[in-house]
Amino acid sequence: MDVPSNSAPAPRVIVVGAGFGGVAAAAELLRHGFEDVTLLEAAAELGGTWQHNRYPGAACDVPSHLYSYSFAQRAEWSRVFSPGAEILEYLRGTAAALGVARRVVTGTQVTACAWDDTTRRWTVHSRGPDGREERRTADALVVATGQLNHPALPRTQGRSTFAGHSFHSARWDHGYDVRGKRVAVLGTGASAAQFVPELAAQVQSLVVFQRTPNWFLPRRTGPYPAPGRWLLRHVPFARRLWRSTVFHALEVLTLAIRHPRTLGRLAQLVSGAFMRRQLPDREVRRKVWPDYPFGCKRVLLSSDFLPALQRPNVRLVTEPVVRITPGGPETADGRRYEVDCIVYGTGFRTNTFMFPMDVTGAGGRSLKDEWAEGGGGPAAHLGITVSGFPSMFLMYGPGTNTSGGSIIFFLEAQARYVRKALQWTRRQGAAALDVRPEVQEAGRRALQARFAGTAWAQCASWYRTADGRHIANWPGYMREYARRTGRLDPDEYVLIPRPDSATAAAAAPGPCGPGPGTERAGRPVGERPGAEGAADRA
Repeated sequence: MDVPSNSAPAPRVIVVGAGFGGVAAAAELLRHGFEDVTLLEAAAELGGTWQHNRYPGAACDVPSHLYSYSFAQRAEWSRVFSPGAEILEYLRGTAAALGVARRVVTGTQVTACAWDDTTRRWTVHSRGPDGREERRTADALVVATGQLNHPALPRTQGRSTFAGHSFHSARWDHGYDVRGKRVAVLGTGASAAQFVPELAAQVQSLVVFQRTPNWFLPRRTGPYPAPGRWLLRHVPFARRLWRSTVFHALEVLTLAIRHPRTLGRLAQLVSGAFMRRQLPDREVRRKVWPDYPFGCKRVLLSSDFLPALQRPNVRLVTEPVVRITPGGPETADGRRYEVDCIVYGTGFRTNTFMFPMDVTGAGGRSLKDEWAEGGGGPAAHLGITVSGFPSMFLMYGPGTNTSGGSIIFFLEAQARYVRKALQWTRRQGAAALDVRPEVQEAGRRALQARFAGTAWAQCASWYRTADGRHIANWPGYMREYARRTGRLDPDEYVLIPRPDSATAAAAAPGPCGPGPGTERAGRPVGERPGAEGAADRA
C-alpha cells in the first residue's frame, strides 16, 4: 500500500463470518497489504450458507461462472448450476490458496461487538469451542454474517408435541433415513424446490404444504456437454465470454422485475408457458399458479419440482397448517396428516441480519434499537456503513440482496469499498471513519423511492417488512451497484482522530454522532469503474 509516513499504523481487522462475504473481504484486504486480519466463524469449518445448507439437491440458481469470484475463476465447473458440495469445495480451496483459511478461527460464536469511545477501537466478545468467553480488539469490524443465516421455524401451535422426527432444511439430518417413510414438507420456496424432487423419489408418501406459489423458469441440471466443458476448461476467453453472457442475461431479469408492465409481462408469459408444459394435471396447476406479478417474490429455477408434485406418492396441500399434532400437521379445514417426519422448508429470518449478536456503537447506542421497526428498520449507506458505528462495515447488508444477479458480484464490490475506506482512514492518520447520518438517511429514502412501480412493490415477500418497507433488496442493477461503490466520497464521512491526537478529547463521539473535533476531506477515493471495468468484473 502507498501510505504516507504520518499515517496511522496498519489496522487490525476482525471479520465476523467466513462464508463468501467474509472470504471476499479478507482476500481483498490481504491482496492490498492488510495483514492483521482475523475471521471468526461460529461453525466448525468455513463455508457460510454452503456449510449449513447440505440438503439433498442443494445447488445454486446462479450459473457457477458468475457465482464465483472474478479474481479466482475456476477453469472447470461440472454443471451450469453446480451442486452445493462443489461450491463449498471451491470456496474452501480459494480461501486456502489466498491465505485466508489460516486466518479463520472456527467454532467461535461472536456474542457482542462494542465500540470504545476512549480507545477508538472495537471489542469483540465471543465464546470459543470450549465454551469459554473470549475477547479481542480491532480497529475495524467487518460483519459478514449475511441475510440468509438464521433458519426460520414457524410458530405453529403444537410444533413441539410432534412425536415423529423433524428438522429444518438448512440443518438437514443426514443420519435420518427417509426411505419408505411418510414425510411432510412445510414450505415451497427455493430450498424446497430443490429437495422435494429428491425426497419424492425415496419416500413412501410425501405431503407438501404450500403457503404461496411461485413463478418458475427452467434450470439445466445435467453436466456440461463434453465440447463445451473442454472449451471452458482450456480457453480463458471462452470463460470470460460465458461469464459476461450470464451477467447480462441476469441484468435482463432485473430489467423485467423493474418494469412489470412491459418486459415483466413478457417474462411472465415465458414462465407461464414453461409451467403449463410441466403441469398437465390441471388441479395441481390451479394450486401452484401465482396470483401476483412475475418477480414480486423470488423467481425459482427448477425443471424437476413441478413434475415431482404430480407423482402418485405426492400430495400438494394449499390449506394453511393451523397446528402440529403428535401425529402430524392439521390444516384449517380440520384434516390431519399422519407422518413420520416433518421437514421445515420455511426459509430464514432474513431481516435480523447479524442479530442476536449485540452491537454497540458510539455513545453506547444499540444497533438493535437503531434498526427497530419504529425507527425505519435496518439501513446502511450502500448497505455497507452505519452512522454511529465507526469503521464497522457490513457485507450483504440491508438493501444489497439481488433477485436477478449474483450476490458474489455484490460482495466483491463491497469488499473493494471496505478496503478503500480503510486505506483512506489510514492515509489521513485517523482512528476510524463514520458515515454522516444525513447521508445515510438520504440514501435510505432514495432507495425506498426506487421500488415504486416495480414488481417488488406489488405483493408481500421476505424482501420487505410487515409494514411494506423494502429492507433486503437492491432496486437496481449489478453494474450500477459496482459503479456506486467504485469510489468512496470523503464528503459522506467524518474522520475520528486517534486517541493520541491533540484533538481527541474534543473529537470524542457523542450519542448523536462524532463530535466537533472530527475531520472531513473533500476528494474522492478510488476509481469509478466505467462500462469496460464493470464488465470485466462481471
